[in-house]
Amino acid sequence: MDATFLMNNLWIIVCTVLVLLMQGGFILLEAGSTRMKNAGHIAGKTVFTVGIVSLVFWAVGYGIIYGEGNAIIGFSDFFYGDASTMGEGLAGSVDFMFQLAFAAIAMTIAFGGFAERAKLIAYVIFAVLFSIVIYPVIAHWIWGAGWLADHGKQDFAGSTVVHLTGAMAALAATMILKPRIGKYNKDGSSNEIAGHNQVFTALGVLLLWVGWFGFNAGSTFGVENAFFGYVALNTQLAAGAGAIGAMLMVWAVTGKADVPTTLNGALAGLVAITASCAFVEPWAAVLIGLIGGAFVFFSMKFFDKKKIDDPIFALSVHGTVGVWGTLSNGLFATPELATVGRPGLFYGGGFEQLGVQLMGVVACGLYAFIVSWIILKVMEKAMGSLRVTEEEEIMGLDISEHGGYGYPENFTSTTKSGA
Repeated sequence: MDATFLMNNLWIIVCTVLVLLMQGGFILLEAGSTRMKNAGHIAGKTVFTVGIVSLVFWAVGYGIIYGEGNAIIGFSDFFYGDASTMGEGLAGSVDFMFQLAFAAIAMTIAFGGFAERAKLIAYVIFAVLFSIVIYPVIAHWIWGAGWLADHGKQDFAGSTVVHLTGAMAALAATMILKPRIGKYNKDGSSNEIAGHNQVFTALGVLLLWVGWFGFNAGSTFGVENAFFGYVALNTQLAAGAGAIGAMLMVWAVTGKADVPTTLNGALAGLVAITASCAFVEPWAAVLIGLIGGAFVFFSMKFFDKKKIDDPIFALSVHGTVGVWGTLSNGLFATPELATVGRPGLFYGGGFEQLGVQLMGVVACGLYAFIVSWIILKVMEKAMGSLRVTEEEEIMGLDISEHGGYGYPENFTSTTKSGA
């Protein structure tokens, strides 16, 4: 058996594990960024929705992306079961596992718009439908034999496919569900609803940062020429620049180096470089991450001013910065590295690639938002409110939806012993 074939497949399975471990990062990030009374719910729903996505992606999702079909959708390879282990590139099952991990990340991002107020059944139904009619369709357009791929759309590891798609679904959800109780006052002013554990949030960001090397560097799909190292270098530089950019911006504007904003800046740098990590030079990766970090601060303020309650800041980190990361290819992609599409504006490519990137952002963003809105409105019509009652929201989703607490010793009375 060819040694390169074995190494390529081993590398991608390792990267799959890294991407799946990013779910642990999301658990800590989301739980730490929200209130203690919802921590168990947030952790639990992340795990069981990964289970839902896994089964749905196996049944239909992978086939919609990569099956034979047309420029809009694939129609084969449903109930995927390719057991072949030899051939060019990757074994079928290895490629499937890697793509599945990406689908699960997009779903978790989308659920940022549900945080602290949605019924459990809303997560279940939306996870199924998102994994059939939203994520796979957009992935087919760009990564399958879709119409945006035909135009040379550049999205190496998913600033559009994963991050913008998840964020636009989150936007639809948070608009329909409305803000959390106590978030906004009658005069329009905003109240901060602080997360309960910044250490959890920081650990979550670090786990995501490490997992991102599987996300970006794994998208090389092989070890030949060790190009994954170059992709990892750009990823690291952008993440660091994003954290610095966000911290400097919030410090300059507010006089305080706010920790949650700085942490979101690191994630913003990672999201921004995801589309371009294989197409740009390291200096451009630093600039892309730095701008992403600055953007996330202003985006967070913008959505709050518009009374769009986004507890996890998914709309800013994954949405606004996902747009920037996608467009950055049209500016900084080099002639040597632009194996898909054309070089960027600053490398003599003119506005052509920038136009393709913009077209992809608009088409994919609108599709994800509109279809998510329709799904959620139909769900609301069929099952009533998607939101828990006021009483249930006040008591917390841990007890109201699951009958227990993530932190039982903090919420239940204990009998002291005489010791």
